[in-house]
Amino acid sequence: MSSAAEQEAVAGRRAAGNGQDERPAAVADGGPRRAPTAPAWPGAPTPLGARFRIGPDGVAGTNFALWAGGAEAVELCLFDDGGLERRIPLTELTHQIWHGFLPGVGPGQRYGYRVHGRWDPWTGARWNPAKLLLDPYARAVDGDFRLPPQVYGHVRDWPEQQAADTVRDDRDSAPYVPKGVVVHDDDDWADDRRPKTPWADSVIYELHVRGFTALHPGIPEELRGTYAGLAHPAAIEHLVKLGVTAVELMPVHQFAHEDHLLRRGLRNHWGYNSIGYFAPHAAYAASGTAGQQVGEFKRMVRALHAAGIEVVLDVVYNHTAEANELGPMLSLKGIDNRGYYRLQPDARRYADYTGCGNTLHVVQPHVLRLITDSLRYWVTEMGVDGFRFDLAAALARSMHDVDMLSPFLAVIAQDPVLRRVKLIAEPWDVGSGGYQVGAFPPLWTEWNDRYRDAVRDFWRHALPDVREMGYRLSGSSDLYAWGGRRPYASVNFITAHDGFTLRDLVSYERKHNEANGEGNRDGTDDNRSWNCGVEGETDDEDVRELRRRQLRNLLTTLLLSTGVPMLPAGDEMGRTQGGNNNAYCQDNEVGWVDWSLLEDPGWRALFDLASRLIRLRHRHPVLRRRAFFSGRAHSADGLRDLAWFTPRGTEMTEGDWFAPAATLGMYLSGRDIPGRDERGAPVVDDSFLAVLHAGERPVGFVLPGPPWAERYEVVVDTGLEEQAAPPGVEHPAGAEITVPARTVLLLKVAG
Repeated sequence: MSSAAEQEAVAGRRAAGNGQDERPAAVADGGPRRAPTAPAWPGAPTPLGARFRIGPDGVAGTNFALWAGGAEAVELCLFDDGGLERRIPLTELTHQIWHGFLPGVGPGQRYGYRVHGRWDPWTGARWNPAKLLLDPYARAVDGDFRLPPQVYGHVRDWPEQQAADTVRDDRDSAPYVPKGVVVHDDDDWADDRRPKTPWADSVIYELHVRGFTALHPGIPEELRGTYAGLAHPAAIEHLVKLGVTAVELMPVHQFAHEDHLLRRGLRNHWGYNSIGYFAPHAAYAASGTAGQQVGEFKRMVRALHAAGIEVVLDVVYNHTAEANELGPMLSLKGIDNRGYYRLQPDARRYADYTGCGNTLHVVQPHVLRLITDSLRYWVTEMGVDGFRFDLAAALARSMHDVDMLSPFLAVIAQDPVLRRVKLIAEPWDVGSGGYQVGAFPPLWTEWNDRYRDAVRDFWRHALPDVREMGYRLSGSSDLYAWGGRRPYASVNFITAHDGFTLRDLVSYERKHNEANGEGNRDGTDDNRSWNCGVEGETDDEDVRELRRRQLRNLLTTLLLSTGVPMLPAGDEMGRTQGGNNNAYCQDNEVGWVDWSLLEDPGWRALFDLASRLIRLRHRHPVLRRRAFFSGRAHSADGLRDLAWFTPRGTEMTEGDWFAPAATLGMYLSGRDIPGRDERGAPVVDDSFLAVLHAGERPVGFVLPGPPWAERYEVVVDTGLEEQAAPPGVEHPAGAEITVPARTVLLLKVAG
């Protein structure tokens, strides 16, 4: 049915007395319990949100300020512990910001907004004062989002679904939605010492607050699944033993569960469905949700900092939990739908560059302000050290196309707070032209999925040649050597939260997502995995040994590559999701880290190898370079900072790069490292030869002679199950050694 036809059909059902905006007929119920009101003092339009302070005449209270462009009226709604609601009109309006000061209102007060305006979905206007709305600047949220029909601005279950979003629902949503909480500001970070780890020295560990701590036997039960649990010494001990320098927390902004999951008895586990950009997700708090979650989060950050570990947040500013025109009305949609979201030309429907139903309109100044205010808040008041931006290409879009001169990127580049923290882009979205790997400007690092794909393909012996592998191992200069960017612009990863775990990557060739309730249609089919001959778990010891060897190969490749390595929690000890490559709704043992794996000698050995490789990386600057390799000789003997070798012990020619191959030798010179240390001295290190062999049969490899080396010492051999102590085997230069099938050898130049 066309838009005009829909309007005509709905017009026939309009109720009398709806007023000049001619709203479609609404479903109504009894109003909420109300308390007497007192007028608000004028207050101030800045800062936005609810801020407790001392007002006129020394009176303590809270200033409330809400941007609601186009709204006709705004009511502040205060709730007591019994749910009694008190509505206070905000009558002051400054530059589209409604504001007022409430004397006597302090921390712990629960609140929301009702915003009045036209109901005209055909022009994008969706104001509905029956819906209680979460303050976009709320610093704490009390309660969880349920999604009964009452929380939708339209009649969700209208018989004619093609017109449902145009029929306003006048039932009150307040009993069914969480409330914002006034929080006392605490900016005291005097006892906090940020690690400030340089990018080149960083090793990132992607973890889920709940999933990482839910089963940890060393964390008290009452703290498992919480910020306090992650701050517990037992959790931090694992991070320190592993040697990572930063945790990248999967979304901790307040989020909501999708309706289709709740109807199937599932929940959103990953949290990529944000609705409160200033509030720590309340369900991860052990201490309470009436503002206590803020202090608990800060204490977690302090504990990690004290252990030398930075905190990076995975943030979702590209879309919200309100979905498309058929989604719930929780916050921005009811404050100013047209002002906050990108709409299609017909204005009724949403532009969707995210695959999640809506896209925030970052070109709008107030939306850009919301995002940057949120980012600064998490840095300055919550103590975090950086951000990974989900679907960052959506944020870099101007009106339609991705634009690396977009307002968002320009504001970040000049912001005195944000330009100093770690910024990681997921450099794509689902819209046209959204794939932007290598295109983000200096200051940014990027998730490098070309690294992921090349390494996966090499170890399943699916690359046509080794050109791609050479670029990825040496820092991806083909993608990042422009505009002053450095090798650490590449965040190297083989697995992440999205997709197979590392163990599943070598155990499954097909996704097994039946538990998600979507007929195994969700999740990617492009896994680039190899199950080593058997699909899923097996008792065949030969297959099990091969899989463990492949895991060692993948981990070793990741941690020897130039760039910033990222490892998802549990991959270092063989975590499995049973072949589920989209466990976003598995808030259970499928999505949690299984700590009992460390009791198995085989998986404990994998952890020991990962820890040893990270320590090796920390000790040797040649493995974490701050500048790209030149490949040129810097001395009379012809020694270069980077050289590539065939199994014959000869340097690779152009023809070798284009020929099918399963073996690659990479020489890293510690004598030619550019830059100086903190005291101005030249950086000098050992030199290494890495031999990566993905073939199914052993291969002979001739060790290069002078000027490269006189002899070599084996440092890592992934053909060995136990890696607790260095192999310590030496070989003279020019000798032909046997590299077992599917093995990485790392040899240190010994003379």
